[in-house]
Amino acid sequence: MMLGFFMILVDSTIVSVAIPAISEGLGASYNEVIWVNSAYLLAYAVPLLITGRLGDRFGPRTIYLAGLALFTASSLACGLAASPAALIAARAFQGLGGAMVTPQTMSVMIRTFSPKERGGAMGVWGATAGLATVVGPLLGGVLVDASGWPWIFFVNVPVGVLGLILAWIHVPRLEKTNRHFDWVGVALSSVGMFCLVFGIQEAETFDWDWRVWALLAVGAAAMAVFLRWQSTQGERALVPLALFQDRNFSLAGVTISTVGFAISTYIIPWMIYVQTVQGFTPTQAALLVLPSGLVSGVLSPFIGKLTNTHDPKPYAIAGLSLAAVSMALSALITTPEVDPRWMYAIAVVYGVANSMMWGPLSMIATRNLDPRLAGAGSSVYNTTRQIGAVIGSAAIAAMMSSQLAAKLGGGAGETAAGQQTGPLPEALHVPFAQAMGNSMWLPCAVIAAGAVAACCFARTKSWND
Repeated sequence: MMLGFFMILVDSTIVSVAIPAISEGLGASYNEVIWVNSAYLLAYAVPLLITGRLGDRFGPRTIYLAGLALFTASSLACGLAASPAALIAARAFQGLGGAMVTPQTMSVMIRTFSPKERGGAMGVWGATAGLATVVGPLLGGVLVDASGWPWIFFVNVPVGVLGLILAWIHVPRLEKTNRHFDWVGVALSSVGMFCLVFGIQEAETFDWDWRVWALLAVGAAAMAVFLRWQSTQGERALVPLALFQDRNFSLAGVTISTVGFAISTYIIPWMIYVQTVQGFTPTQAALLVLPSGLVSGVLSPFIGKLTNTHDPKPYAIAGLSLAAVSMALSALITTPEVDPRWMYAIAVVYGVANSMMWGPLSMIATRNLDPRLAGAGSSVYNTTRQIGAVIGSAAIAAMMSSQLAAKLGGGAGETAAGQQTGPLPEALHVPFAQAMGNSMWLPCAVIAAGAVAACCFARTKSWND
């Protein structure tokens, strides 16, 4: 199941380094290419509250296989797309497939492993998530430089087929735990999530005018009605409110949203800086953060096993704190006077942080979760993570724009912001670096707030107590 989960998370970031190549290959405008990524994130985030509950209703194995098949077919369609519109449409179906797959991975682990055994499984889940966030830009840069942008999508096809075969053979058929389906809840949550996510995504495009505020108001109202409706549905609810009676589950949702915000945004200013000021290629830039993926992949399963017998709270606090430290260090070295290869050392610190964030946080969220609510719990947990990522994407764009305008002036700032590749004139190096470095303090502050929130987790007794 981790093969499918890995592909879905990789495709959340893999397009970022291929934007210039896609624009040139399809003759697409900058706005069209941005929507190649936005369409995926929108179609991924909006249905997450629903797809986990679908796994409870029809079986997580069935929904996982259907979602992975849709994702794999859509990946082929993306690579074959001959126009920006065709690519955007295929990416939307990719996102829908991803939304079907993601909650089932956690749901199956909750229902397959007892709480005493779950730490190791969550460690593998965390290693997959941590590694995917790093591999996306790196794999994208290598494939674009070597074979062209369609291969960032074609590479999913053989992996997806292999994942389908392995899941068909090995993933068990689990009992269907939800005999009813809350269609009113589906409609309300879909309207609310779409308006909120789309409003946040397009806030900069619409210049925060009345359309943005109208979307956010409608989304907030729909979600308020949704929650009111859920309170009347008991166990039949799409999102049973009994989930939030567990203090750790509620706090884990808040904390994972800060992780989603920070990890999806902090590397963007750095990648732009090293390519525009230091003249790195996309592959060279992505290689700077490779150590974090390797360290995270090695340590995460080990940390996960430790949480079987030890309270995961200290690991989560340490991981979030180290992540904030690594982001602060990255901001401090974003200057032409400092060799960017210092990022290799910082990436090791970030890799250690990753290994102690994903698995322990998931363990805290799910240890007391009723297996009958596994799908709903997984949906809520992954939705809050993805909402954090969507807000983060909008926030970092606004932050970079304001910093570039402040450091370079309005006209020069817009020119520099639009120049994603190729070196800048030397006179702009220092102010541009300052703008990108200052932008990285935003995700640093958010994930530091997540570390503070993690201090409020109730202690989870170890199985040796």
